[in-house]
Amino acid sequence: MANTSFISAAQAVSGVRSGQRVFIGSGAAEPSELVKALSARSDLRDVNVLHILTLGEAPYVAPEMAGRFRHTAFFIGHNTRQAVQDGRADFMPIFLSEIPALFEQRLPLDWALVQLSPPDKHGYCTVGVAADVVVSAIRNAKHVIAEINPRMPRTWGNTIIHVSRLHAAVNVDYPLPQLTPEPVDETSRAIGKHVAGLIDDGDCLQLGIGGIPNAVLNELRNHKHLGLHTEMLSDGIVDVIEAGALDCSRKNYHPDKAICSFAMGTQRLYDFIDDNPFIESYGNDFVNDPFNVAKNDRMVAVNSAIAIDLTGQVNSDSFGARPYSGIGGQVDFIRGAARSKGGKPIIALPATAKGGTISRIVPTLERGAGVVTSRGDVHWVVTEFGVADLYAKGLHERAKALIAIAHPKFREELEREAFGMKLLTRVIKRHEPRT
Repeated sequence: MANTSFISAAQAVSGVRSGQRVFIGSGAAEPSELVKALSARSDLRDVNVLHILTLGEAPYVAPEMAGRFRHTAFFIGHNTRQAVQDGRADFMPIFLSEIPALFEQRLPLDWALVQLSPPDKHGYCTVGVAADVVVSAIRNAKHVIAEINPRMPRTWGNTIIHVSRLHAAVNVDYPLPQLTPEPVDETSRAIGKHVAGLIDDGDCLQLGIGGIPNAVLNELRNHKHLGLHTEMLSDGIVDVIEAGALDCSRKNYHPDKAICSFAMGTQRLYDFIDDNPFIESYGNDFVNDPFNVAKNDRMVAVNSAIAIDLTGQVNSDSFGARPYSGIGGQVDFIRGAARSKGGKPIIALPATAKGGTISRIVPTLERGAGVVTSRGDVHWVVTEFGVADLYAKGLHERAKALIAIAHPKFREELEREAFGMKLLTRVIKRHEPRT
């Protein structure tokens, strides 16, 4: 290991000044000790804290921190959601692929607080489980402070940073926060089977987080020669790799390599990616660039939604006007897959919410709801009740196709609404077959 001089977290953040802009590392790579030390600075005012989803605590968004810190979320996590919804923090709707360029062109960073793997004999650390927007933040920040954690996996790809780039280093040793895979329920299992039916041997995959992606992956273990070009690497993907179904051998772009931008899951996942040359991590400006996504032939992108209206507009970041998550990489991959040779962009969602009391397929989106994916971008929509292909379909055909995969108890109501909106020319009688 190259010689590295360590100081305390409090000493490391002592140079932060009021009015400056501070980036915090992502996901399971949040530098928790640095965050605590920064939040303990009672002398600071109007410090702008920026990051995407983080798994650790966010003390800087507490009500008593008003005036000291102002958080801007590029993607809202559980730890900042209430603050954003209360107006104590802000949310910036933006494609994940475009965030890295912000640090160079629009939002210059004074500080980047990150967590890295220990340096090798040449003095190079890696960003470990989070390349995403961290790589760009490190390259563009005036000052970089790093926690050096021996438990951080050493990763391949475009992930290295030399210790000479660090303004300060803090020696830590704590386990990375883990994300337990969501259980696969009956609804997710049915959706997973429908989505898997759209995936052929040799296809290249992008999947996100949650029960539906896990259900899809469970259905793919008997496939062959699948590829991977995705934002998030999860435990479910490791299962498919170890089952021999995903080997990236038929990829035409970065063949024989599984491409991702971050990993989030259990310790098993972190152990799997540690010094594993099969897994390569790159920033979101590369991984999520729709033009790069489209270079993968037969790209299948699977993303979820909160609701979809009868014309195909997808809301996946808010409940009405209340922000919930973010745009993330959904549009990046939907558009990339649409332009891929043989690609399939898929929106998969349960047909209902709140214990089956409301339909997620709705006549119109709730007032204030964000349209993340436009109806012009939507191709395949999947619920537990089937598959709708909306591409090259008019509004009337779209409405019929979406009503057919809605929960049966909501279909008649949806038909009446669609008729009133002139999306259907008549209400389908109950005894008539659907077309």
